Amino acid sequence: MSPGLLVAAPRSSSGKTTVTLALMRALARRGLRVRGAKCGPDYIDPAFHQAATGHPSVNLDSFAMGPGLLDAVAGLAAHEADLVVAEGSMGLFDGVRAGAGRTGANADIAARYGWPVILVLDVSGAAQSVAAVALGCAHYDPRITIAGVVLNKVASARHRRLVEAGLARVGIPVLGALMRDAGLVLPERHLGLVQARETADLDARLDRLGDLAEQGLDLDAILAAAAGAAVPSSPGALPRPPGQRIAVASDAAFSFLYPHQAAGWRAMGAELVPFSPLADAAPQAGCDVCWLPGGYPELHAGRIAAARTFLDGLRAFASSKPVHGECGGYMVLGESLEDAAGVVHPMANLLPVATSYRVRRLHLGYRVARLCADGVLGATGARLVGHEFHYASELTPPPGTAEAFARIADAEAVDLGLAGHRRGRVTGTFFHVIAVGDA
Repeated sequence: MSPGLLVAAPRSSSGKTTVTLALMRALARRGLRVRGAKCGPDYIDPAFHQAATGHPSVNLDSFAMGPGLLDAVAGLAAHEADLVVAEGSMGLFDGVRAGAGRTGANADIAARYGWPVILVLDVSGAAQSVAAVALGCAHYDPRITIAGVVLNKVASARHRRLVEAGLARVGIPVLGALMRDAGLVLPERHLGLVQARETADLDARLDRLGDLAEQGLDLDAILAAAAGAAVPSSPGALPRPPGQRIAVASDAAFSFLYPHQAAGWRAMGAELVPFSPLADAAPQAGCDVCWLPGGYPELHAGRIAAARTFLDGLRAFASSKPVHGECGGYMVLGESLEDAAGVVHPMANLLPVATSYRVRRLHLGYRVARLCADGVLGATGARLVGHEFHYASELTPPPGTAEAFARIADAEAVDLGLAGHRRGRVTGTFFHVIAVGDA
């Protein structure tokens, strides 16, 4: 296992992504083979990691992934790497109530792979008191090691001295600092950061972050802190492909395909054949199955509704071969999509669902599902684990047993009823699949 580090924080919006990308870019420019990973189900940040390092990033999720899959995906991250830099999500210890090591928290990943934690502290509005937070993180979970802290949003040289005085008192090293700078913030929208492929001047932004890392972080000390435990690799535990030739929608409206899914499919000999609905392209007729990932179809609903070649080709494909849609892909398979302005756009009409973004409501959390019927993702009763994160509302009635995709529960086994739809060879659901099969 390659040495690694986990960049984490006591809470969200502390600057983890900024520090992670700065560190990745600076170390990659030194000639190191840096590989990225994202703790948890976030499907946007890995694309930024890839842009910063030049290599694919993966998700590591201790709740959704069983031990075999988790190690297989960690093996993808560590392959031919000099260093793995993992980025946490939410707070370091935030997760669900589950068994030891299976909570989905960042700390589970650091503990499993022996990766020391670089703790990012947003010091705005505090000084010596920051040390109490860092000390609490250092002692809360004996499985992990806090290698040191990076101070973010430092107001002045005096402010930094005060913060460092508190940390010196409790013996926690400061590995660098970034000054308060609104220009460092990457653009966001309702699901988080604007996608890497849509971020203007991304290379220039990443180079600026790399420059700031060179100036403000002790890169030598951070590298010296990296460590890692050897773990057995389980490449056979990666996801199995739903077909040998998979037509995958891929553009600004359809981009949320988990990297470990695509890697597993390819590892087992499947060919991914991308096509762009926004360019009015249809899935290739020679493919075995069509996969519509999530993304932002609500921002492009007019173009999708006008893409006759795509919609007609999708319907023709679905007449004889399986089609599956996740979240945004599920909405496009439906009857209509109402955008934030209240304009209703006709969609593929392959599933009996109409969705709307006019009144937004957050749907968020892990989903543990049992399939209601045989399909490309498994036989009746097969277990899937995924994650749901969207603001859309369904305007049509919930599915009945005869047309539902799965019965779902949350991470604490609370029954959430029937979800998704199936009609003929077409299936769809709001959750993105992370793992298939019992953990």
